[in-house]
Amino acid sequence: MHSLIILKVALRALARNRLRSTLTLLGMVFGVGAVIAMVSLGQGAQRMVQDQIQSVGTNLLFVQPGSRNTGGAQTGAGFNPTLTAEDVDAIAQEIPVVLAASPMVTSRSQLIFGNQNWQTQLVGTNEMAPQVRTWKMAAGEFFNDGDVRSASRVIVLGKTVADNLFQGIDPIGQTLRVRNLPFRVVGVLAPKGQSAMGQDQDDLTVIPYTTAQKKLRRSALSWIDNAMVVTASPLASRVAETQIAELLRQRHNLRADEPDDFQIRNLTDVAQAAEQVTTILTLFLGSIAAVSLLVGGIGIMNIMLVSVTERTREIGIRMAVGARAGQIRMQFLTESVVLSLAGGVIGILFGSALAIAISRVMGWPVLVSSLAVIVSFVFSAAVGVFFGYYPAHRAASLDPIEALRYE
Repeated sequence: MHSLIILKVALRALARNRLRSTLTLLGMVFGVGAVIAMVSLGQGAQRMVQDQIQSVGTNLLFVQPGSRNTGGAQTGAGFNPTLTAEDVDAIAQEIPVVLAASPMVTSRSQLIFGNQNWQTQLVGTNEMAPQVRTWKMAAGEFFNDGDVRSASRVIVLGKTVADNLFQGIDPIGQTLRVRNLPFRVVGVLAPKGQSAMGQDQDDLTVIPYTTAQKKLRRSALSWIDNAMVVTASPLASRVAETQIAELLRQRHNLRADEPDDFQIRNLTDVAQAAEQVTTILTLFLGSIAAVSLLVGGIGIMNIMLVSVTERTREIGIRMAVGARAGQIRMQFLTESVVLSLAGGVIGILFGSALAIAISRVMGWPVLVSSLAVIVSFVFSAAVGVFFGYYPAHRAASLDPIEALRYE
């Protein structure tokens, strides 16, 4: 019997019991739909975490001063001023795997332009910050090395700050005040949106760190709050982590028995940990949803067994006129696979629509990947074969004479 004829016979048999076939189909639809929706939610969360890490920067090392022991009480990291801008310059110049390094001097300040004002984070850094932090410019340009050396009063605005201070006005070239000092706006950063913690990454301003130290903090000392270092790859960041520690211990004249007066955090570790968490979440959600797919497969097996019982006499007649056991098996297996694949296709559409609806209503990130769709389709076919084989084999194993006698 030609495979096309087998398919036509299978479709005709399913059409004879439309309601039963439809109800069986729904089991696969909801099973595949649940898998697609849950996996899309997990992958959406994973993509969001990756995007947030990319917005901060890749292959980053975060260097900060160590803690301080005051009267037996140990403070947290960053409270002991031990890190200088010269340390950051040495890291950039003496460690080959380091691509760029930026000192950071941070505070909060009130910015005033005309009758508008806005309090925001003020970040003092050097001209390498766009490379380190993957900052892009929406307008104007970032300050240069000359501005850093001369402690110029120039400022680069985040999108949120620019929108609130310069409503309908081009901020480039305008002068605003920071702590009663005039600063010339030279650029506006491209928007990055919210971080994974819900913080507005565009609510900041950037100035040369020398300006922050000398004209805002009014300090002759070159202490900095922290530093960020970027390397060529995650592997290079591991090497740089060790080399930076050795260099800083040497520069700070620490003896072998003295602890580090600084801390180094590798953001690659944070990225990998976050990716592992979201991957486990995706697998967990997919596994829970796969249970409903298993239930749908059991439903197919149940209906096919009922169909074999109801059509026992039909099977006997087919065998009596020359149908072989393999052809009978293939006919019932085809019916099972058709049910499963039809449910899989509709389930993929249903799951994709459900994922998009969840995203729009609840604001959760979703990502309907082509891989999830292909795997769901293949798995639907596998479910049809697996759960349909036993009923098909049972039909093919019937004794023709007994089947003809069946009422």
